[in-house]
Amino acid sequence: MADSWTSSSVDAHLDWTPGSGRTQLANAIRDAIRDGRWRPGSVVPSTRALAADLGVARGTVTRVYADLAAEGYLRTSQGAPTRVATAGAAPLASPDRAYTPRQTRRWTLMAGRPDVSLFPRDQWLASTRRVLANAPHEIFGYGEHRGSLVLRATLAAYLGRSRGVLADPARIVVVAGFTHAMTVLGRAFADLGMTETAFEDPSIDRFRTFAAAAGQRIAGVPVDDQGLVVEKLSSPAVVVTPAHQAPLGVTMAPGRRTALVRSGAIVVEDDYDGEFRFDRQQVGALQALAPERVVYAGTASKTLAPSLRIGWLVLPRFLVDPVIAAVEDTGVVPPMLNQLALADLISSGAFDRHVRRGRLEYRSRRDRLVAALPAHLKPRGISAGLQLFVPLSATAEAAVPASAARHSLVIEPVSPHAIRAEDPLTGLMIGYAAPSKPSFGGALAALLALLRDVAP
Repeated sequence: MADSWTSSSVDAHLDWTPGSGRTQLANAIRDAIRDGRWRPGSVVPSTRALAADLGVARGTVTRVYADLAAEGYLRTSQGAPTRVATAGAAPLASPDRAYTPRQTRRWTLMAGRPDVSLFPRDQWLASTRRVLANAPHEIFGYGEHRGSLVLRATLAAYLGRSRGVLADPARIVVVAGFTHAMTVLGRAFADLGMTETAFEDPSIDRFRTFAAAAGQRIAGVPVDDQGLVVEKLSSPAVVVTPAHQAPLGVTMAPGRRTALVRSGAIVVEDDYDGEFRFDRQQVGALQALAPERVVYAGTASKTLAPSLRIGWLVLPRFLVDPVIAAVEDTGVVPPMLNQLALADLISSGAFDRHVRRGRLEYRSRRDRLVAALPAHLKPRGISAGLQLFVPLSATAEAAVPASAARHSLVIEPVSPHAIRAEDPLTGLMIGYAAPSKPSFGGALAALLALLRDVAP
């Protein structure tokens, strides 16, 4: 095989055995692009030249080039030579290559994640079938930016009875999860002249990142064992997790709840796991205290599965139009079929039954975890949710990453979620809902081995 062609600017060495087929030729060209032998932006050999040199049919090379262009490796343009895609292009994964997941550790106890193996497949399939059998053709169109009216009406009834939310379908906007909610709320606040949003300190850092990207300055408000310290709040808007503070797990005290809704700030209530309370009566939503000052945010991510990307905002009247406009700007709307399937799942009663099963399963895991923890470690936030918090010294927390790697465990320290850099709270968020039921015992054993390493 020749080293190069006059018709191109690439070094055309290919690790390819003549006669080995089209798939192997495509793999050889992919490897040449990945290795940098076929440089970004350079002209590739013409189909005629490459076919002649390799002794294959020109149609074979043409099909290979077309496949690689579709995957993002090559760039074609009518009347111009084919080139290697520029470095900014991100080629899709080759369909001929085995998928290698990013997760390489055996166990996970990541906080805020449900056991996705509990997803009610049969019930979801039944709901989807009913929707397909009865829904009009319009569900396959683009849909309303505020979300399906059927889902909004269903959510209004469900949230009223399950979380005490004062909801009207006209004031509900369906979003693609809480990160999308932070984006559209950040933009809506900015459009109304509010350019600073406070978060609990500590709080989950990725949500602050989305708010900042939407134009908000981020401020931190400390949290103690009664929740947000309201007298430290000076921002026009604040995001809180009052039922089960993330990541510390405390429940906001009644006096703090009252003070917060009277503070003058617009409150975003992230009720991310409000359905999962174990040891006492469920805490009602903050929103009912001041529906015109509180944005209630919920999702199906913890109750069903994050991949559904369905969430909802119950809004004060003055925020409905700005939020809808922000949703239109993002161009992101959860698929209408999924919205209607969720509405059917709720109205059929299957959703409530699934939540009850999940509550029993997660409580059992919580009890096993608390019983297994060493006596000198005092967990917090155990009355609800999908995770708990175990305080550790700064030295112990610093040793967690190396120990977690040794024990093939994915787990997250708390201090990276602090807003103020000086003297952050340290410890572990332990997401006991994340593993599947059969793997929970192994994940728990890995955690106990980690704790013996870092906090004997």
